[in-house]
Amino acid sequence: MSARVGVVVMTTLLAVYVLLIGQRAWLLVTSGDPVGIAMGVALILLGLVGVWAIVREVVFGVAAARLGRRLEAEDALPREQIEVRTSGRPRREDADALFPTYRADVEQHPDDWRAWYRLGLVYDGAGDRRRARQAVRRAIRCAR
Repeated sequence: MSARVGVVVMTTLLAVYVLLIGQRAWLLVTSGDPVGIAMGVALILLGLVGVWAIVREVVFGVAAARLGRRLEAEDALPREQIEVRTSGRPRREDADALFPTYRADVEQHPDDWRAWYRLGLVYDGAGDRRRARQAVRRAIRCAR
């Protein structure tokens, strides 16, 4: 639930930012000064990139959560527990021991979203967020 609150807060802050920057950008674009026009266009583009990034992340989060609920309903989530250090970070050697099983499942079923999602969960549990996101994105593509 706290992740949803964070998303709502960040999206609201971005909307306020885009509106305020959009107002300033419009003033710069209509100033008639070539430098002001260039800066106004750059601000508009910056706002659009921000909106695109937030929309992309929200769509990813909604799709990933939907697949997670489906996998949970099927009682197919990974059951292994990874030991964590006192700092809260996972023990890399414990996580590495799980990879062969889930990697083999992905290799045997490359079009199965469940295998990719489980692999993403194992990556996430090991603290490898980049690979976890890649695997979950692949799961989302396969589920379509």
